Amino acid sequence: RRVGHGAEAPLRDLAEKLGERAHVVTADLGDAAAVEALPKAAAEAMGSVDILVNNAGITRDNLFMRMSDEEWTQVLEVNLTSSFRLCRGVLRGMMKARWGRIVNIGSIVGATGNPGQGNYAAAKAGLVGMSKSLAYEVASRGITVNCVAPGFIETAMTGKLNDEQKGRILAQIPAGRMGSAQEIAAAVLYLASPAAGYVTGATLHVNGGMAMI
Repeated sequence: RRVGHGAEAPLRDLAEKLGERAHVVTADLGDAAAVEALPKAAAEAMGSVDILVNNAGITRDNLFMRMSDEEWTQVLEVNLTSSFRLCRGVLRGMMKARWGRIVNIGSIVGATGNPGQGNYAAAKAGLVGMSKSLAYEVASRGITVNCVAPGFIETAMTGKLNDEQKGRILAQIPAGRMGSAQEIAAAVLYLASPAAGYVTGATLHVNGGMAMI
């Protein structure tokens, strides 16, 4: 994952509590060389990489006609290209083991679009196409590749919305509430489990009915 300033210490604290079950390996996902080195570092720490969850993401919102090349490229690099590199980096070990799980975190925006987020929508839609193509290639090796596409989830980012903004969002959600991080984790856990061994190339939408796809 990409760790921002001051974010590494809490991760290391959590890893200490979990003991041998967790290791923190940090990298800037906008740095190609750092991303290429991550799978090897993870394998050295844990012995192998059996499950990969690509969850990192950034936004650089702007109206399309005002969006700079840098805003476009930064979002595609972190949200899509780094996932490609990480998937490629873990495949050899998974193919040798004839077992693996890859879960890419997309977004409802990748399916519906969103004003001011052409770059983000393109990256998240790209994850779906990439996942389907990879799923075809590795299914015979016991490796599944799927996406989870969250809707609006209660996070620090959505917590900054004012009541009017929240009201407009909730009016579009039949469930009448935002989702929780635990509900996204549960979807990932299922797709990463042996129980989902016959599920591949799928996108699991977790959005409270906001988009019934």
